[in-house]
This record gives sequence, structure tokens and C-alpha cells, in this order.
Amino acid sequence: MADRTSTSRSGNVGSAVINALLLWGINIWPGWQVVPFLTADTARVLDLINASLIAGIIVNLVCAVIHSRALLALGNLVVMGIGVAALLRVWEVFPFDFGTSWSGWPVVVRVFLVLGIVGSIIGAIVEVVNFFRALAGLEPRAR
Repeated sequence: MADRTSTSRSGNVGSAVINALLLWGINIWPGWQVVPFLTADTARVLDLINASLIAGIIVNLVCAVIHSRALLALGNLVVMGIGVAALLRVWEVFPFDFGTSWSGWPVVVRVFLVLGIVGSIIGAIVEVVNFFRALAGLEPRAR
């Protein structure tokens, strides 16, 4: 069984790679334009989506090198903050056109946006607690 440090470091690197692949897939190939239900307004939300993915890459790579629970909690807090801003922008712009195939899709997407926002806020509260616990030298519970 791998020790916790190597497991978390490989997890950080894996997360950074996934974020980089998403960034590449959205912006380069195949690009968001190939998704049939996204409108041209998607360009209006890409800046915050890209910022969230880039922040995730940076935080995960830094935390893979510098193993600090406080740094990870602070980095996750930053990423979640940018992510909430991106979700709120998607809510505002709503760059989706589902056509007439099923009129319920806009409601479903809005429900998932709300779940993402609420989940991120809860996650941010948890990371604030983790940050202060790490500063105080208290270990978070093992998962």
C-alpha cells in the first residue's frame, strides 16, 4: 500500500492533468463549438471557466511539490471561489439552446448549477476549517 504522501501527490498531478486536458479540449480540440446545445454566448463565460481550470492546475502542481495541508486548503479555496464565479456567470449568460427536443432541459441545467454553487460554498467552508486546523497543527480526520 502506498503511503499517504505519494498517493496525494499522484492525485494532485492527476487532477492537474485532467484540468489541462479539459482546458485543451474546451479551447483547442475539439473545442466547445462542437457541442450542439452551446450557443455563441459560451464565449462570454469561457474566461472564468478557463481561470478556474488554470487555477486548479497551478494549485495541484504546487501542492504536489509542497506538501502542506494549509496550502492545499488555501489553494482549494481560491479554486472554489473562481469556480463559483464561473457558475454564477453561466447562470447569468445561460449559453444553452436545447431546441424543442425537451423543454425541461433548462430547468435541469439550472438545478445542477445551483447544486454546484451550493456544493462549492459548502466545500469552501470545509476548506476554511481545514486551513485553520492545519495552521493550529490539528490533523483533519483520515478519510
